[in-house]
Parts: sequence; structure tokens; C-alpha cells
Amino acid sequence: MAMAGLLGQPSIKGRSEAMRMVLLNFCTVGITFTWGIEMTCKCGAARRRPEVSSCPCPCPDPDRLFPPRLVVDCTPYLLNLGLTKSNTSLIWIAGPLSGLLVQPVIGVVSDEYTSRWGRRRPFMVAGALVVSVCLLVLGFTKEIVGFLLPDEELARGPTIALAVLSLYVLDFAINAVMSCSRSLVVDTLPLEKQQAGAAWASRMSAVGQVVGYGAGAFDLVQILGTTLGRSQFQQLTLIAAAALLVTTATTCWAVQESVLVSGNDPISKPQRSLGVLRQIYHTGRHLPPRIEAICWAQFWSWIGWFPFLFYSTTWVGETYFRYDVPAGARHSEDVLGEMGRIGSKPLVMYSFITCTGAFVLPLFVRAPDEDVYTARPPRAVARLLKRFEDVKPDLLSTWVFGQVMFAAAMSLAPFATSFRFATTLVCLCGIPWTIAMWAPTALLGIEVNKLSGRPSYRHLANDPDMELRALDQGDAPPTLLGNGTETPSSSSGELSGMYFGIFNIYTTIPQFLGTLMATVVFAILEPGKSRELGGQDPAPSKDGPNAIAACLFVGALCSVVASFATRRLRKL
Repeated sequence: MAMAGLLGQPSIKGRSEAMRMVLLNFCTVGITFTWGIEMTCKCGAARRRPEVSSCPCPCPDPDRLFPPRLVVDCTPYLLNLGLTKSNTSLIWIAGPLSGLLVQPVIGVVSDEYTSRWGRRRPFMVAGALVVSVCLLVLGFTKEIVGFLLPDEELARGPTIALAVLSLYVLDFAINAVMSCSRSLVVDTLPLEKQQAGAAWASRMSAVGQVVGYGAGAFDLVQILGTTLGRSQFQQLTLIAAAALLVTTATTCWAVQESVLVSGNDPISKPQRSLGVLRQIYHTGRHLPPRIEAICWAQFWSWIGWFPFLFYSTTWVGETYFRYDVPAGARHSEDVLGEMGRIGSKPLVMYSFITCTGAFVLPLFVRAPDEDVYTARPPRAVARLLKRFEDVKPDLLSTWVFGQVMFAAAMSLAPFATSFRFATTLVCLCGIPWTIAMWAPTALLGIEVNKLSGRPSYRHLANDPDMELRALDQGDAPPTLLGNGTETPSSSSGELSGMYFGIFNIYTTIPQFLGTLMATVVFAILEPGKSRELGGQDPAPSKDGPNAIAACLFVGALCSVVASFATRRLRKL
């Protein structure tokens, strides 16, 4: 009975390893930039509208940088279309919902895709095209509907419906691109380079975040005019669409995938026999022990990170208003807006630390390839380099360190009684966040690579200065066919897409649990308005409980649990 197998040797264009890693992960820049356009606030807009009275953005004076007419954040943009605040909260569940459903499904389908272009790149290209169209529709919704329905009152409902539909399709499509881009790294790199590949993915993500902040920090309408759009948001959607298409096309051009050749084995097509969802459920219940341990460590880690990612800016702003502002100066017409602006200042420093850490930290962590490549340092520094290599921690220890560091910082959140103290705690979390974006995906990539059954012998390009040898397979290279392609060996191909999809489930569910946890804490400690905003007294008591600080403390406890769950990997 013929079986499905992978044919062809994956390769990446580029003369150096660094260039190959950049090209392999270049699509991550566009993905992160697009997420930023949709989810982060670029600057205050439509501030004269009561329902859009605040803008938690990092710029000190949004009215000075951008005219009030501009609508540049997605939530104010939806409100400006006529959507109510209560309905916008229902829209933003599209992100975690799409991550929960799309990534596992796309992972399974792409695992079994037999296109001559490879398994991942066709989905990346198709997803990028869909995302770009949705971005343009989202940015120009009023114009599109207005062209078909000139009556403003009659067009109001269709405008809202088209914007919401575009957001949902955008979320689902970008998750498909993200899922396949992660799997492409695992499929292309050998085991000893998985850690480096994940590190470069985090670096490209950091670059995309910085580019996103930079794009939102300029008045694009004043710089570019109104040719590309009449508002900041419209021009940002155009830039994001172009960026995603260019970065995805670059990665797809630079990477050559193995091709899955399907035999007549019916088990090799789970979507035909068991069904995609049933296959995901079955695989999720029978994960290999080490992959299951990584997923559970990620689960507890993300329960800890959720309050920080969503509420840290507000927490710093509340701390500032509680302890740093003189009582007589607390009264403000826009306390919430001022709180958001003050709280976002540490976000700039935090982002800088995260970006720097993404480039620097991997240099101080021992990678699997350090035992694979033949080191030929000059004799004068050979002994010094050896000592340095001996003290470098491995990736697992680094992940545990990041979890403990985050737990230590957030455990002090309830005791923060000044803006500086709160800012310091937020900035300290930049290092653990860098590790959290890199370590788990690298460890999972290593485990999936081991399970694939292929030897970790791989030439990405002709490099005379690099010597490789096969690992765990003796010193023999993989069996090759006459045309230079690998002999089919796996009955269903490599399942990196499925495993990363299941891993994403363990990342997404904590977002729902974190929301529930925050709801309970807020209901107990602040059943009414926040003390900083409620009541007639503009100077609330400093002794009252801070619900967000309590959520951050609970997150610290969950991070401690994650550190113990991570340490279990050493025993498996």
C-alpha cells in the first residue's frame, strides 16, 4: 500500500545564515504590523464625539499630532460608523475565536495539502490576499456602501454589517497566514536550527511592532495628502495591506518547500475519513508527553500574561492618579483619556526593551546547533569562548527564568504606590515577554522535528564555512532519490501544522479564562466605577483596593504554576 511522503529538499535563498533566517521569517513583519493596525491605538481621533472621548495612545498630545477629524484606531472607527460600545466588545472576540478554530483547522488541512508549490505557501498567499482585501474594505467601508446606497440613513446598517464582516474575515484569514508561517519554519529548518528560527521569528515580530508604532506616530494625511485616503486609518490600512503582501511574497519566493506526495492510504487523509475537527480532538487527547507538557506550560503562562497585556496601561495610569497627582489637580474633563496617555508612556519603553531583547537574548542562550557545528575559533580566544559557552543556560532554563521574573514583578503590583514603581515593573516584564514569544515555539519546533522521523541533516545553501553532520541517525545522510529528492517515509507527512494549531488552542483558551477571572475580580473589588473615575470627589482615597493590581497578582501566581509545569520537561 502506497503511503504519503515528502519529496524534495527544503531550502532557503540567501548567502548567509542570518539572511536566510530573515527571509524565512520576513512575513512575520507584515503579520505583526497588520495586527497592530487592527488592535492597537495609533492616536486619539474623533475626540469631540462623546462616545470616543478617550485614546490610550503613547503620544503626549494627540490633538496636536492629529486633527480631531481623523479616525485612526479601529474601535473609534467602528464607533464612528455608528456601532455601539456594547456591540464592539462582541466584535473583538473574533481574534481569540479565530485563533481557537482557524489555526488548528488550517494546520490539519495544510499538513495534507499536496500542491506542487508546497503545503504552507499556497495558504499563506491566499490568506494574505484575503487579509489585504478585507483591510481595504474595512478602511473604505463608508465609500463602498455610499457608492451603492447614496442615502446615508439607509446605508448605516449595511455599512456597519460590512465593517464587522470584514473584521471577522480579516481575523480568520490572518490566523491562517500566521499558522502556516510558523509551520513553514518547522518544516524548513533542521532540529538543531529550530531555536534560532524561533528567535528570528520573534525578532521580525519586534521589527513589525516598531514599524507599526512608527507608522502611527506620523500624520500620514499631512505627509501623503489625501490621494491614498482621507483619514489616517484609511492610509494605515493601505500600508498594512501592501506590507503584508510584500513580506509574504518575499518569504514564499525565498523558501522552497518539500512537496507532499499522497498515496492511496486512506488514513493519510484525515479530513476524508475522521473529519478535520475529529482529527484535531483525537490528536489533542493523545499528544506526545513532551508536546503536552509544553502546551500546559503555555496554558498557565498565558493565564498569567493576559491581565498584563490588556490592563497594564490602565493600571499604570490609575497608579499615577492615585499617588502622584496632587489632590487639587485631579479634576479633569477627560480623566480616562489622561489616564490612558499617562499609562501608555511605559509602553514605549517596554516595547523598546522587548525589541532589544529579541535581538540580544538569543545570543546568551545555548542552542542545539552549538554541539553540531565544528567550532574553529582562533587559539587566542578559544579558551575564553569555551568558558562562555559552558555558563550559557539552555532554552528550557531560560523559559523558567522568564516565568519566575514575570511572577516576581507582578507579585509586587499591589504594592506599587508611585508611577515610577509601576513603570519599572512594566519595563521589567519586557524581558520575560521576549522569552515568552520565543522559547515555547522553539521547544515545540524541536519536538515536532524529532517526531517527524527525518534526520536533522539539512543544507540550506552552499556554505563552505559550515560543517553539518546528521544527528540521532548515525553519520549517514538521508536516503535520496536519483533526482535529489528524499525518499517518502511518513505515512501522513509531518504534522507541524496540527501540533502548532493545538498549541494555539492552549494559548487562546487562557484569554477567555483571563476575561472571566478579571470579571470576577472587578465585581468583587470594584462593583461600581473605578475609584479613580467614580463619585463626585475628584480625589478618591488611596487606601481602596485596585482591582487591576489584584488581577496582575493572580497572573503572577499562574506564572509560578507555569514555571513548575515547564520544569516537568526535564523529567520527560
